[in-house]
Amino acid sequence: MDFGSQIKTLRKEKQLTQDEMAKDLHVSRQAVSNWENNKNLPDLEILIQMSKTYSISLDELILGGKDDMNNMTEKLIEDTSENTKLKNAKKILLIGLVLMLAGLLCFFLKSISVEYVDRQGILHENFFYIPIGYLFLFIGFITSLTGTIKAVISSRRKKAEK
Repeated sequence: MDFGSQIKTLRKEKQLTQDEMAKDLHVSRQAVSNWENNKNLPDLEILIQMSKTYSISLDELILGGKDDMNNMTEKLIEDTSENTKLKNAKKILLIGLVLMLAGLLCFFLKSISVEYVDRQGILHENFFYIPIGYLFLFIGFITSLTGTIKAVISSRRKKAEK
């Protein structure tokens, strides 16, 4: 049984009209109609409210008391997947920013390090900070760019689905 049929069956079991159900859930009658006709699916908050209001478990409401997936179950899995992708993209962006800060720190350390020539005429200089700094900046920039692109793509997909 698809989710729309489940909502309709639940509403009829409780002897409610679409308007009465909409008032109970603080949504419009059109929203209930759209759920029943599988044009739209309710948000997770509304599902929880529906579960509490009509004393039905979320398992029964989402899965229909069966082990097979309906369109609501697929939507929940997809939403969770998109949220995970967005969180991972933000983590990648943060890692890139930290790497760029490490690169800037290398340049700062180079600028404050002491250079000197010892008695044998050998120059002592911390020159290695410069290439390491550039390497951190480059890798940080690429990582941040990747994270930003992934976050934008993920958020646009999420908005397009709504």
